[in-house]
Amino acid sequence: MSHRVTKTDAEWRAELDPQQYAVLREAATERAWTGELLDEHRAGLYTCGACGSELFRSGTKFDSGCGWPSFYESVRPEAVQLIEDTSLGMTRTEVRCANCGSHLGHVFPDGFGTPTGDRYCMNSIALSFQPDESATEA
Repeated sequence: MSHRVTKTDAEWRAELDPQQYAVLREAATERAWTGELLDEHRAGLYTCGACGSELFRSGTKFDSGCGWPSFYESVRPEAVQLIEDTSLGMTRTEVRCANCGSHLGHVFPDGFGTPTGDRYCMNSIALSFQPDESATEA
């Protein structure tokens, strides 16, 4: 898949801090329960931490108890790219930003009680949050 945002490795390294680079460009994972967006409850929009593309709305976020921000669907199916991931001796579905190809996390079919049954388990550091200024805190 070709992405609208394409940068060299050097350009990404210059724009992202080392931890962001490790997660977004090298598919690392931040430690569970450490991300600043895990307990974000305000209304707003979650965007790609690398390119700013819209990814998730706050209304689709739920507490899955997994230690990472979880959503049951993206803003649009084409906002994310789903890729089979067979690393670590298991088969999972990796989630990348469709705009720039950055690693966001994984999606699992265990979002029980959600409208889709999916749990998009995202790294906080892979996302930025833009609060809806017209809404009050939930």
